[in-house]
Amino acid sequence: MKRKSGILMPVFSLPSEYGIGGFGKECYDFIDYLVEAGQSLWQVLPLVQTGYGNSPYSSVSSESFSPYYISPLKLLEKGLATEEEISFSLNADKYVDYGFLYSVRYPLLRRAFARFDKNSDGFKECLAQKTYYDYALFMAIKYASGQKSFCDWERGLKFRDKDYVARFGEDYADEIMFWQFVQYEAESEWREVKEYAHKNGIRIIGDMPLYVAFDSVDVWKSPELYMLDENLMPKKVAGVPPDYFQSEGQLWGNPVYDYEKHSENGFSWWINRLKRALSVFDYVRIDHFRGLDRFYCVEPSAPDARNGEWVKVPSEALFSAVRKKIKKDAVIAEDLGIIDDGVRELLKFTGYPGMKILSFAFNGESCNPYLPELIEKNSVCYTGTHDNDTLKGLIGSFSDWDYNNFVNGVRKSAEILFDEKKDTDTREGLIECVKELGFACAADTFILPFQDVLSKGSDYRINEPGTVKLQNWAVRFDKSDFTKESATSLKNLALKYERI
Repeated sequence: MKRKSGILMPVFSLPSEYGIGGFGKECYDFIDYLVEAGQSLWQVLPLVQTGYGNSPYSSVSSESFSPYYISPLKLLEKGLATEEEISFSLNADKYVDYGFLYSVRYPLLRRAFARFDKNSDGFKECLAQKTYYDYALFMAIKYASGQKSFCDWERGLKFRDKDYVARFGEDYADEIMFWQFVQYEAESEWREVKEYAHKNGIRIIGDMPLYVAFDSVDVWKSPELYMLDENLMPKKVAGVPPDYFQSEGQLWGNPVYDYEKHSENGFSWWINRLKRALSVFDYVRIDHFRGLDRFYCVEPSAPDARNGEWVKVPSEALFSAVRKKIKKDAVIAEDLGIIDDGVRELLKFTGYPGMKILSFAFNGESCNPYLPELIEKNSVCYTGTHDNDTLKGLIGSFSDWDYNNFVNGVRKSAEILFDEKKDTDTREGLIECVKELGFACAADTFILPFQDVLSKGSDYRINEPGTVKLQNWAVRFDKSDFTKESATSLKNLALKYERI
């Protein structure tokens, strides 16, 4: 594979006057910046509709698009909104205010739907094929029930009784069509963005969460694929055990898969899910890949994740089935966390590139697998992920002992990979050196979070795992952050280390 590099930039972080980045001009401007910076990859987080906590890793539907990403300006251009109507979405705060968005965007979308030509060819085809019907039906029932979880709906709807569902569909036909319009418009805008990216030589890496949310279309539509009881309540829920970062582990609460059922139908659900992801993106990163070798689960009533059990997945059968339908070069495995021989063997079996994180590399251990000089070709290197602090924030949080370890480690790696001496005496020089080590390492792909391109501090961190904070999934950039100087610097590094 050709050596390449790119930038991790969540869509919600793109500069926009309308409270959140979306599929409008901000995407096109960012693609132009990538071209100017000599980069060929744009990594995004899941584009799905979010709920409580605003995490894109917990959605009402794993196949949805966030309604908030629909561009107010695009609606204006199409005659579906007025200047006055989109002005209510104006918001220039540093962080996305999801409560504000909820109050202004759905009324805007309903007005747009009222003006929308429901007889347009594309939308008529969407309705005929029922492309978004299950999502739309789920959302219509949810709103009609007062936003209740599906497990609290009346029995006929909860268990998808054919007659009950048909009657509801007749009574709420217009509401169901509204939610179909929302997805149709969002996906149409994204497809145009993706086409523009391809025309400019940019490919997009997307993210596929391992689990789906309990209160979701996915579980409601196919409850047999999850470990649920006769009342459709989880028998076990997902999480991760205690580690260096979380003394009580992480209790995610997602229902876990019943792999016996998945095996019976040839793992078609997984294959279709990957196919769908690869129709939206060019590459897909499977989040928490270790959970496809063994997964950790706890009782639903557990207060934390300390007392759980590991359950083996029929991983070779799963990926043998996937291999027949999905090209291995299109998949990246997030092999972080508690990694054992089972995960390592599964990675070899699939051939997928794993991830190497430079933020984890310089702890004084000479055999640390994240050290840039030890990184192998078939891998994707990052300075950090969306769950890590920024480089500047991390370095600023170090004790003297950790800082000295980090500096000494960076110096040793620089001596190995560079022919010239680098500045590691200042924090600014240290950060620049780490970034250059990522470009220089042997990994086929290097991805740099935009926070680290600009050496931003912890106030630009994307997410802090195990917390529910207003700043999680909410950081935004300004147009002034996309400078010619930063683009030139990135391009020079990409040229120097043959990533163009």
